[in-house]
Amino acid sequence: MLKADLRKQMRDRKRQFTWQQLEELSLPVIARLRPMLREATVVLAYYSLPDEVCTHVLLDELVADGKTVLLPRVVDDTVMELCRYSGEADLCEGAFHIQEPVGQRFTDMSLIDTALVPGMAYDAQGHRLGRGKGYYDRLLAGLDCRKIGVCFDFQKVSEVPVDVHDVPMDIVV
Repeated sequence: MLKADLRKQMRDRKRQFTWQQLEELSLPVIARLRPMLREATVVLAYYSLPDEVCTHVLLDELVADGKTVLLPRVVDDTVMELCRYSGEADLCEGAFHIQEPVGQRFTDMSLIDTALVPGMAYDAQGHRLGRGKGYYDRLLAGLDCRKIGVCFDFQKVSEVPVDVHDVPMDIVV
């Protein structure tokens, strides 16, 4: 299957659910994530879109636990930078209508020990299908940390098409 076809299939699957249903489906995924983050100190995360596993409460919990939480901000057509997140007040609408951080820029990538990565689809080998712009693959290629793919169960497929530049996840939740 081509990447474009799999993206369309996943978009169609997501449309079968209301926003409220997706929020409910997020709860067990977040519950499985929490124990994996106990030892983390610097977490690259994402502020979820309505069709993604909802991370909003989890992000605030991580901050309350004293962890450094980083969110990506789109800089241009190819680059994302990371900024500290300390609460919802740090956000404003950015590129692609995504809530992005406006906080302090973070540059010491070697401190990141865990990355929570959204995707359109994942397979059991940790291969990830993104939205098609390559932002996460470029960012993750330079990180030496545990990479956790975050998705709904219906986004897990038998095989994700892979290109040379695609960065696999260490685990998919």
